[in-house]
Amino acid sequence: MMPVIEASIEHIDDLCTMDKEVIGEYSRKDMIIKAIEEKRCLIQRTHSGIAGFLIFTTNFFECSFISLVIVKPSERRKGVASSLLASFVSMAPTPKIFSSTNQSNLQMQKVFEEAGFNRSGFIENLDDGDPEIIYFKSKVIEIGK
Repeated sequence: MMPVIEASIEHIDDLCTMDKEVIGEYSRKDMIIKAIEEKRCLIQRTHSGIAGFLIFTTNFFECSFISLVIVKPSERRKGVASSLLASFVSMAPTPKIFSSTNQSNLQMQKVFEEAGFNRSGFIENLDDGDPEIIYFKSKVIEIGK
């Protein structure tokens, strides 16, 4: 797999198309554009193009929060989400990293757990009848860096 890189403006159409393929609409286009402009969007490329992307923030109680991980359906179960998570953890600007997924999203729960994230609680009432599970990982900081 190719290295994870920061998304740039030239990637907007590909990312929005991929997001629409996953959720069925373009409702997050402005969010994706803003994340790219603010350098908060990473992409995973393969030889066939962009396979997935990750968007993060650093304003979750002064911690990093991975707010979105999208993998192109044809690229799922190939390590794309795991690669994006590992790359973000290694470059995260804060020592604590959080993310979340719906209780119904068993595949993403498995990805988080395999990436070393631990369950840290849940939030009710975001999606009716489908609580959001919060995940946490502490970044290992090497002494002298």
